[in-house]
Amino acid sequence: MSEAAATKPVVLDACVLADFIVADLFLRLAESPAVLRPRWSETLLAETGRTHRKLGWPEAIADSWQEVVREHFPEARVKPDERLLHLLGNHPKDRHVLAAAIEAQAGVIVTYNLRDFPSHALTTWGVRAVGPDAFLLETLRRHPVEVGRCAEAMARRHSWKGLLTKWRRRLPEFAKAMEDGAGEEGGVEEEAAARCD
Repeated sequence: MSEAAATKPVVLDACVLADFIVADLFLRLAESPAVLRPRWSETLLAETGRTHRKLGWPEAIADSWQEVVREHFPEARVKPDERLLHLLGNHPKDRHVLAAAIEAQAGVIVTYNLRDFPSHALTTWGVRAVGPDAFLLETLRRHPVEVGRCAEAMARRHSWKGLLTKWRRRLPEFAKAMEDGAGEEGGVEEEAAARCD
């Protein structure tokens, strides 16, 4: 089975992409060996860029982020059929996100804005919305080695303690699971370090 066949597409909402430490983890999980295939539209990337600027990112860095993401994940871009928008029942400002999921045949939208994606508006389309914390916990359960590999790579940049501190703010349950796993014999960090040597 190919890597692409083994993973399903997942739409990452702009609020997830704009959160650097969270987006970094998701995008690392999309690199070989991938455990997810990210999908987004130009509208989502534009929204991410606006959010980066609101967060105070310098123009050059925000633009560079966009270029790097487009270059490394060209297959992630989907062009939703805008005629779908009036058929969708979720929050009007986020209908483009659901349209992207439908176009990508993604069963999951990862978002912090769960209230904008009520299940009754998604089930007709075979889509569900999941918070990044819950999604990453499930990914850790299913793919501990791959998540450990990504965590180890990120820890080289932020330190393990620094990384956990950052994750605790945005991904509290995932951070706790990673911390608990790292403390056990054969925990995620230890497994990842052994593979990277």
